[in-house]
Amino acid sequence: MSVNYLNEFKNPSSMFRGAPFWAWNCKLDKDLILKQIDYFHEMGMGGFTMHCRTGLDTQYMSEEFIDIVKACVQKAKQLDMKAYLYDEDRWPSGFGGGEVTKDTVYRSRYLVFSPFSQEELKNMAGEFVDSSARGNATGSGTFLARYDVILEKGCLKEYRKLNEGETGNNIWYAYMEISASSTWNNNQAYVNTLDKKAIERFIETTHEKYHNALGEEFGSTIPSIFTDEPQFVHKTALDRGEEKRAVIIPYTDEFEERYQKEYGESFFDYLPEVFWELPEEKVSVTRYRYHDLVAEIFAEAFSDTLGEWCDKHNIYLTGHMMEEPTLHSQTAALGEAMRHYRGFQIPGIDMLCDWREYTTAKQAQSAAHQMGGNQVTSELYGVTNWDFDFRGHKLQGDWQAALGVTHRVHHLSWVSMAGEAKRDYPASIFYQSPWYKKYNRIETYFGRVNTALRSGKPLVRIGVIHPVESYWLYYGPHDQTSYKREKLEKQFRQVTEWLLFGLLDFDFISESLMNTLKQQESCDGFSVGEMSYDTVIIPGCVTLRSSTLNRLSEFIKSGGKVIVMGELPKYTDGLENEKLDILLENAVRIPFEYTNLMELLKEQREVDIYNEQGLRSNHLLYQMREVGENKVLFIANGKEVNNHDIPAGCNYRVIVKGTYRVTVLDAMTGDRKPYAVSYREGNTELEYELFPEDSLLLYLEPGMGKEVLPDESNPQYKLSCILTGRHGYQNEEPNVLMLDQCEYSLDGEAYQTKEEILRIDNILRKKLGYPLKNAAVAQPWTQADLETDTHVLKLRYTFESELEGVMVNLAVEQADDIKISFNGEALQVLVNGYYVDNSIRLVGLDKVRAGLNELILTMPYNRKANLEWCYILGDFGVKLSGNTAALVAKPEQIGFSDLTGQAFPFYGGNMNYICDVEVEDGEYELEITKFRAPLLSVKVDGKEAGDIMFAPYRLKLGHLSGKHQLQITSYGNRINTFGPVHCCDESMKWMGPDAWRTESVSYSYEYQLKRTGILAAPKLFKKS
Repeated sequence: MSVNYLNEFKNPSSMFRGAPFWAWNCKLDKDLILKQIDYFHEMGMGGFTMHCRTGLDTQYMSEEFIDIVKACVQKAKQLDMKAYLYDEDRWPSGFGGGEVTKDTVYRSRYLVFSPFSQEELKNMAGEFVDSSARGNATGSGTFLARYDVILEKGCLKEYRKLNEGETGNNIWYAYMEISASSTWNNNQAYVNTLDKKAIERFIETTHEKYHNALGEEFGSTIPSIFTDEPQFVHKTALDRGEEKRAVIIPYTDEFEERYQKEYGESFFDYLPEVFWELPEEKVSVTRYRYHDLVAEIFAEAFSDTLGEWCDKHNIYLTGHMMEEPTLHSQTAALGEAMRHYRGFQIPGIDMLCDWREYTTAKQAQSAAHQMGGNQVTSELYGVTNWDFDFRGHKLQGDWQAALGVTHRVHHLSWVSMAGEAKRDYPASIFYQSPWYKKYNRIETYFGRVNTALRSGKPLVRIGVIHPVESYWLYYGPHDQTSYKREKLEKQFRQVTEWLLFGLLDFDFISESLMNTLKQQESCDGFSVGEMSYDTVIIPGCVTLRSSTLNRLSEFIKSGGKVIVMGELPKYTDGLENEKLDILLENAVRIPFEYTNLMELLKEQREVDIYNEQGLRSNHLLYQMREVGENKVLFIANGKEVNNHDIPAGCNYRVIVKGTYRVTVLDAMTGDRKPYAVSYREGNTELEYELFPEDSLLLYLEPGMGKEVLPDESNPQYKLSCILTGRHGYQNEEPNVLMLDQCEYSLDGEAYQTKEEILRIDNILRKKLGYPLKNAAVAQPWTQADLETDTHVLKLRYTFESELEGVMVNLAVEQADDIKISFNGEALQVLVNGYYVDNSIRLVGLDKVRAGLNELILTMPYNRKANLEWCYILGDFGVKLSGNTAALVAKPEQIGFSDLTGQAFPFYGGNMNYICDVEVEDGEYELEITKFRAPLLSVKVDGKEAGDIMFAPYRLKLGHLSGKHQLQITSYGNRINTFGPVHCCDESMKWMGPDAWRTESVSYSYEYQLKRTGILAAPKLFKKS
């Protein structure tokens, strides 16, 4: 049903605003939890997604846990916010925090195909811990079959299944193994996602409990429940055809029975064809059928089961599948992604590291279109680290909005930074970040965009057959199939990006999903669910389903356009089909090439955009929606910006098919402004300047009407002055000296050589036989009854000071459990507040002395202990040299350059630059183009003037005359305070927990800091 939400454009309600992953990662305190909801409200969020993360120390799904969830839902309701559920203790979803898989019958299964016997596999098996559902050959499986395999040049010349007692020359064994217990799965295992009964048990332990406690709020205060990264045991393949190594594929107890029912033959009669290539480059129908059937069983058991339950209980299923972006990743972990979206009321994706996965987004958007939905969820911003700024937030949000994302789930907002939590894929998009009160600017912007992009229905004329089923045919040994797979991957990326950046919107057509959606009865185009396409593209597919082929043939006969890029498919349902060229003889055949494709699709073009050189834009994306007779057009930058420091705007000519009156919907301000256009050859044209972080949202109403004249005055500004030199300043938080390296003594032994704290923790854990700290650890709540022997640990820090008598505080975790000695005196531990996060407590030390200062912390140490960096805070400067730092006097003034070199190397708070200026009478603008800060804010004589976030980095100051004081606030981030300051790999993007524990050449004891602050002097421009 087409709806229009634009009446909420100015002030979007909570349903259009984001709901961050709220990381429940500690012992939950109801009062603290409820207080934090106010932070979300202040940030402009529409709600929150209650998401258990590493560190949770309240029993998952216990009465206490549910009681806190209920309290959060009630407070959300009072604030007119939304409370979103999450269905697992961490991820991947399905094992119910371990409750489901306590019963072995529900644990994941997989088939091990190996040249080694069970005993040999047992001897070869090593330790295996992983946060995904990957399998490991342990030699503890159930025997399934034995084969004599004869290879020739690495190909499968012949094979036979051996009967009991028979021997052969090259014996391979098939076993079914059950996943072993894992610390990541709370010392249980991952669930069998191929078993509907296992998923029904998952629903009993999670969804039913939520419904019993909160069912009356389902569909209102609680709109949806998020499922995260469901998957089956990942498929592996041989590197070389003649390699002697165990390979693994997903499997379940009933697979053989289901295979026989579907295909009338035994899977085990042809099993080797799944792993090796046939001679003469023939393809195996068994391989195709295996991949298809295991994907279907997975979708039926998991997504369909959850989706049906959610539909019956008035709540939406949302979330995302594992490994969505590539043909390979989908094949290995899912079979295919789009098949699963039939179970989701709101399909979703995740987008970490600021990567741009256009295929991922397009798959989910296409399914939403075809199922008649107007929402796609995205888990976005994760793993970008503390220094990801507002430019990054807008750019990543914009391109995803253009590709259908309307429900934003920010990754992450931490309840606590205690222990490992602070390394859980930062930054925390929450109160721990100094800019959190300003985030309303970003979230309200996207709320406004979403009112437009959830209105109406999509206008898309092109369908593209998804090629994942062709990829299955070549999922064999890498040395024989990698070039074929790479070709398909390359073509998959190319057709996606050619169409998107060629400004020809399209939907992927999943052959399996298409068959489950109801076709439109009276439709001139190629019908897929709620969508109808004028043109269908076959992008280098090798095989098509017979059902797809029949529909394409009928579509061609009725006058529809089918474009075959590259070679014609050779196979139908994985079987060779010599009649394909006849069935597709009236299709348009072109090389797999960009220009021919663009030329053939001219009639389907709705939007075109040209730059100042008359070239079609190659970096903009768009989405167009029909809202009754009107249209909404959203245009945004779809690619990374090479250099934010040089603001480069471009005047674009936007051409829209048809004649329209145009209104610009300014999503940053909420204003609506009629815009001047011209009309040519039945099209509407407008000129608009866009900078890299800009977007353009237009409302198009049929007709020409009265032309709106643009402002002809075009005021010019001339440079008045540059604020070079040094200026006064005010740091809004105390300065910071990081204490991250020390000597240590366990149980009274001699002090050991100075080492970094996180390394000390694992050194001691190894010594005492405790599990090491890494990315995959069991939750603390599962260890509540675990007996722990307690040791006494002393940490001895030393630091130099050029100052005498400065009072300082110590910021430290677990303050209630430590004893403190400072410069030889035992101190009473009195907590007087917190630093950055409620778990990092402030304790008064005493006055520092000139020269060497010694701090000794004495604490209990056991397997549940967390050793963390601590910090000296106070009114001082810090001089950094290599891996040492000393307290020095604060500078009286600072300049516009890197703050780390101006006595603030570890400082992560806001910095106010105080600039006194004297100007002639006139209208002024301030320009600041080079900064390393989330955003800048400006005051003139103490009054708010506005923020600088995006190019062209200019802010109107209004009328000024004479002497004035400018206060420019550079908002801080915590990259040099809590970031991976010893990681030498500057190319690392995946900032997960292990980025803090790099080894070898990737690690340095010398501090690897990032530049912060304003790096080039601001400029004042006067209106001429």
